[in-house]
Amino acid sequence: MCVIVETQDLRKQYNPPEGPEAVKGVSFSIRQGEIFSLLGPNGAGKSTTIAMLSGLLAPTGGEAVIDGHAITRDAKAVKQVIGVVPQEIALYEAISARENLQFWGRMYGLRGEELKQRVTAVLEIAGLADRANDKVSTFSGGMKRRINIAVGLLHNPKVLYMDEPTVGIDPQSRRRILDTVKELNQQGLTVLYTTHYMEEAEELSHRIGIIDHGELIALGTLAELTDMVGHYDTIRLDVGLPDGANGELRQALALLPGIHQADGDADGRVILQTEDANAILPSVIQHIAGQGLPIRKLEIQEPNLEAVFLHLTGRALRD
Repeated sequence: MCVIVETQDLRKQYNPPEGPEAVKGVSFSIRQGEIFSLLGPNGAGKSTTIAMLSGLLAPTGGEAVIDGHAITRDAKAVKQVIGVVPQEIALYEAISARENLQFWGRMYGLRGEELKQRVTAVLEIAGLADRANDKVSTFSGGMKRRINIAVGLLHNPKVLYMDEPTVGIDPQSRRRILDTVKELNQQGLTVLYTTHYMEEAEELSHRIGIIDHGELIALGTLAELTDMVGHYDTIRLDVGLPDGANGELRQALALLPGIHQADGDADGRVILQTEDANAILPSVIQHIAGQGLPIRKLEIQEPNLEAVFLHLTGRALRD
């Protein structure tokens, strides 16, 4: 399977030479027909990477080639083969969904019958053909996101970039978008998908790149990435302490036999990694009870991407 997107040592520094580096030498390739996810917390460099691959930001180092076109030398050709679904809604709310699509279709150079056919087709993909003539201002957040996706599909791109397309929407709309991504990919579309939701990356991706502080810290299939943490189970405990107040408890639990790592997340939960959660759980519960703390909630998870992120960075993915 041929490579359609390839980045080599891609970098972006704002206000060089002293300004912050948002992307620090990122290299990866995307094969034609796959869903490749960039997974990382907010501020990791995902959107900056998308902006450079779209020709919207000039890199300060490195190169990327999209379908044979270098972003630094042939940005116009790159824009003809990519579709972009930005994180922010890029729609005019005072006009209808159809009128929005017609406007953006003309920006892509579509005219006449071709434009009409593509607008009809992407409305069907978005599942909003029955709302085509309604003003976007009357749409829910999830419906706006679906029209945002439709805009990126108007010109039949070879590669679709989707930057956090499910942020801030209801579960039903999120489910519809994830199913749409999978359907488009089954039809042959290559997708670059950014997210900070590990469950989305796990469900959608053929391969996943984990990015943090502008650096690509791991890349592979879900199985390859979870193999990095061996067979550690994750125990999550809500002990009723606010974030930052459970440090002593975590340190004490880290000393228990069988605990590989003890950490916390932004919600104040204690996160433990162990080879056998069922074997270690009684001693964990006994220790917490001995401190007079209630266990409000307890979860056990087998190895997943969050465990990989915790293993690589020492903190939970959503911190």
